[in-house]
Formats: sequence, structure tokens, C-alpha cells
Amino acid sequence: MESLIEEILQNVSEPKIPEKEYNLLDFGAVGDGKTDCTEAFAKAIEEISKVSGGRLVVPKGVYLTGPIHPKSFVELRLQDATIKFHTDPKRYLPVVLTRFEGIELYNYSPLIYANSCQNVAITGNGVLDGQASEENWWFWKGKKSFGWREGLPDQTQDVLLLKKMAASGVPVEQRIFGEGHYLRPSFIQFYRCRNVLIEDVRIVRSPMWCVHPVLCENVVIRNVEISSKGPNNDGIDPESCRYVLIENCKFDTGDDSVVIKSGRDEDGIRVGIPSEYILIRNNLVLSEKSHGGVVIGSEMSGGVRNVVAYNNVFVNLERVLRIKSNSRRGGYIENVFFFDNIALNVSDEFIVIDLRYDNEEGEFPPIVKNVHVRNLRGVGGKYGVRIEGLPNAWVSGVVVEDTTIEGVEVPIRSKFAEITFRHTRINGIDFSLASFHGNVEIL
Repeated sequence: MESLIEEILQNVSEPKIPEKEYNLLDFGAVGDGKTDCTEAFAKAIEEISKVSGGRLVVPKGVYLTGPIHPKSFVELRLQDATIKFHTDPKRYLPVVLTRFEGIELYNYSPLIYANSCQNVAITGNGVLDGQASEENWWFWKGKKSFGWREGLPDQTQDVLLLKKMAASGVPVEQRIFGEGHYLRPSFIQFYRCRNVLIEDVRIVRSPMWCVHPVLCENVVIRNVEISSKGPNNDGIDPESCRYVLIENCKFDTGDDSVVIKSGRDEDGIRVGIPSEYILIRNNLVLSEKSHGGVVIGSEMSGGVRNVVAYNNVFVNLERVLRIKSNSRRGGYIENVFFFDNIALNVSDEFIVIDLRYDNEEGEFPPIVKNVHVRNLRGVGGKYGVRIEGLPNAWVSGVVVEDTTIEGVEVPIRSKFAEITFRHTRINGIDFSLASFHGNVEIL
């Protein structure tokens, strides 16, 4: 594991941004929370880009805007500022190339979006507020608990249409959604970018996934606080990314916290780019309703490998380490290292590998192997370890060692899996050296 950490750290670095600074107020912005500053942001970024880059300073105030599209060698730096984003979907047109739940399409622009850029950053002491709520973006999910009611539109038919397009091989250029459709955009998305930094900002009230880098390389996300409890409000979702560092962040989300993805179903297999070399350390998940702490999947058809998560603290969540896929999605997950983590008040599982996720079946059994958990300490929950492999897709190479878990209802339930315990205690049962092959349940 140490060599893997070293390799990741050697290949992540902060972007190179020219030292020149520019003030947003000089481009016509007014920080009164009422004046529309969309043109000021666009003009400032364009002018800074023309002079080879620099730092766009957003001074103290509240700035109302539509989408912000950073360019190469531009840093957006907040100085005790709040940026609030319009909630009218029409403000996020024209459509842009993006992904929705792992499938490529053209859709509403994410609130902050960059495509094919290098050396880009969002930093500083301030708040990015998507202003999403049950009155706008969230009810598109179609759940009554998020403001949906009879007569309102929702995403159901659009999700089915997009999946059908991908399954039948419709070219991405023809998958045009946006106006008249109801697929929510992510908050921050860097698409096919290199050398990305997000640092120190607070992100609140996202329409959907909060931070969603796609097909990026060298991404650093540091000291970011995310507080967003709407539907599918994952915290950080690196998708088909390479060399990612997520550290010293705080999460209070309505879904999973850190989620690693790589495309979905036929579309993920077609693109075929994995997420790999990802380091997650020194983060805090403190939530009333977080679904998962560190999660891999379920959109992982392009594969995930070489992931390290250590020195994280998880409080008030459903699952701590969660790996989820099925034979509809395929892909592989290998070389996952989960070391020196603490979890308190867990409601469901501490460690769960589920290859029957969402009860979907297909012709692409996923491969899951080499998952190593060491020095996990925790209390609460239904299961200490739960593994649901498949008869034609056994989970192999799972090792749990030097771990103590107390207060679970079922210490171990494992099907179609190979798992080894070393110096581990669950509910006081000593698994000093135990291996299980096949199906086992220990109550």
C-alpha cells in the first residue's frame, strides 16, 4: 500500500496558475445578491484567458449568476464571498457534453463547468450556493419527500430514454436533452481536464452530484466542506479519473460522500476508461442521512482499481465501505485498501460488497478482487461484513485484519466469496486467523 500511496502523491500536484490577479468588480459585477453577474463572470474569464491566465478574485459580497465556465490557467478565488446560482433551468442552456449517472449525453450545463481545460482551480474562503430545493431542481427526482407531487414533471421517462439510447448505440451527439427534459446537472464538473484544484470552499444545495470530475487527470480536492441533502446529492464523484487526491474534506450529504465511478452499462464499457490511483485521507463524514462513506459503484462499468482510503472518520451513516455492482454493469474493482478508519453510529453495514445491486441482471458479471481492510474501528449496524457475490462472479481476495467492530446484529454474512480474517474481533468473537470459502453466516 505504501508504494501505491507514493505513486499517487508523485503524480498529483496543484495547477500552475499565473500570479496575476483580477477583481470581478472591475468587470461589472455587483455583490448585492440581486444583480445578475453572469456576464461579468464570463467577461472576466474571457479576458483573463486572453492574457494567458491568472486569478479571478471574487471579493466579499453575494453574487448572483448563471453557469460559470472556467478556462485553462484561470483560478476562481473567493475572498469571504458567496456565489449564488440561478435556479431557472433555462439559464443553463445551451446544452453541453456531460454524463448523467454514468451515461454520456448533451444536457443542461453544470453550475460550474469546464471542458478540455488544463490548470484550473476553485479556491478561497467562501460559499458556492446552488440554491437547489424542493421548489426547483430536487423535485425532478420524482420522490414525494423532495417536493414532488401529482402533476409535476420528473426524470423517470428521461432516464429510461437515455438508457435506451445508450443500449442501442445512439451516437452521443444525438442524445440531446436539456429543455423539456428533467435530468438534473451536477454542481461542479470538470470534463476531460488536467491539473485541477478545488480547495477551501463550502458547497451547499446542489441540484444533484456536488463535485463530479469526469475523464480528468491530476485532481486535488482539499479542505472542502459539502453540505447538501437533496436527492442524489453525493459529495465527490470522480468518474473515469486518474490520479485523484481527496483530503481534509467534510461531508454532510443526502447520499454517498466519496463515490468512485467509471460509466454505466454499455456506455461505460464502450468508453472503457477506469478510475484509478485515488487517495482518500483525513476526511470527516458527519451526517444525519449519508448513505455511504467511501463507495465504489454502482456506475463502474469501465473499472476501478488502486484506491486507498485511510485516516477518515465516519459518523451517522448507513454504510462505511460500500462496493456495489451487478451483472448488467460488468466492469472490475481491484486493489482497494481501507486502512486506519473509524466509524460510529452505523445503521447498516461496515463493509459491504453487493454484486446484486438494484436486482439488475445481464451478461457482464463484474470482477471484484483484492479488497484489504485493516484497523477499522466501529460501533453499531446490522452487519459487520456482508458480501453478496454471484455464482459466476465470486468475490475473491478480501482480507480483514486488526479490526474491531462492536454492536452489530450479524457479524458476518458472505455468499460466493473468499474472505480471510486476521486478528479481528466482531461482537467480541475472535477471528484471529479464519478463512471462509463459499457461503457463511455467523450470528
